[in-house]
Amino acid sequence: MEAGTLVEWLIEPGDTVKRGDVIAVVETQKGAIEIEIFQTGTVHHLEAELGQKLPVGAPLAMILDEGEKAPAAPKPAPVVVEPKAAPAPPSEEAAAPPPVPPAAPPRPATPALPSGGLAASPAARHRAAEHGIDLTTVKGSGPGGVIQLGDVERIVGTTSEVAAAKPSSPMAEMRKAIAAAMSRANRDIPHLYVSQTIDLKPATEWLEKANRDREPANRLLIGALFVRAGAFAAAKVPVVNGQYHDDGFQPSKTVNAGMAVALRGGGLVAPAIMDTETLTLDETMAAMRDLVTRARAGRLRGSEMSMGTITISALGETGAEAMTGVIFPPQVALVGIGAPKRRPWVVGDAVVPRQTVTVTLSLDHRVGDGRQAARFLTEFENLMQTPEAL
Repeated sequence: MEAGTLVEWLIEPGDTVKRGDVIAVVETQKGAIEIEIFQTGTVHHLEAELGQKLPVGAPLAMILDEGEKAPAAPKPAPVVVEPKAAPAPPSEEAAAPPPVPPAAPPRPATPALPSGGLAASPAARHRAAEHGIDLTTVKGSGPGGVIQLGDVERIVGTTSEVAAAKPSSPMAEMRKAIAAAMSRANRDIPHLYVSQTIDLKPATEWLEKANRDREPANRLLIGALFVRAGAFAAAKVPVVNGQYHDDGFQPSKTVNAGMAVALRGGGLVAPAIMDTETLTLDETMAAMRDLVTRARAGRLRGSEMSMGTITISALGETGAEAMTGVIFPPQVALVGIGAPKRRPWVVGDAVVPRQTVTVTLSLDHRVGDGRQAARFLTEFENLMQTPEAL
């Protein structure tokens, strides 16, 4: 995003805030984003007004640390009153009254339009036809009410202004945001793609046992295993985990796994689960459900949209068997997971039917190469073969 509109304040002067508190809501191209505070202090004053459109990085409010004094208000600049110039004496020409022009001859009256008739110039009729304007709705300004070209042009201009002033739909804004991010990714990031097909039998059998005594609302989905495996593999291969900025690659000490969420009305967002590697499998599943719910309600947090270090995008239970994703800048890697497919699989010396999935890593070639990408996929596969360790 480049700018956002402040739509809600959740604090006021005098309030005490701490790190992680949501203080405001900003409307962006991808919906409403909750803005968090990253330090503890007291709200001194609010600088931004509701409804104000602000560029990224603009100050919203002033927060004072404990014991910090408010900055002194700047002194107003002194007002300098310029002396008025003495009025110039009137000249003889200015004093003399202007000559009175001769009266114009009276214009002959134009006969009224015949009953039921519609008088319009050929140019007005042609212009109206071009824009689908009904001439019976146009008031003529010509003699006797004749519709002239200027009368039609005024209607055309008003229609154009209304169309230009009409805000685009949320989906149109969503597509603009996606287009901007993906265009930047394809322009600035040299993508490297490495794929591997993985046997899902150990994971599906373990999930079946784990969910046997669970209520439907508390059951684990294989997507949670994908997120956990991706986070652990990223922790073991740090070159895929971080962000690339103007000063180069900045690896992250924690894994904030972004999760691609398809919205019901169309479009896509990729909020991050913060510190994914520290969560249990059940906590990861709960965090995924929470993110999906809030993403579709348009109430994500700013940190979730900006602090992701790697994104995991899965097509779900049905769909194409493989997906090559575009990296979400400023991240350096994206894990694309196709839909599980039943296929022949070699086990020892036998060929048996197995549920498999194809995993593709998109990696920024500025920070890594095929060797690191292959290592990540090997770690991912090993983790999926031992789901009880997740």
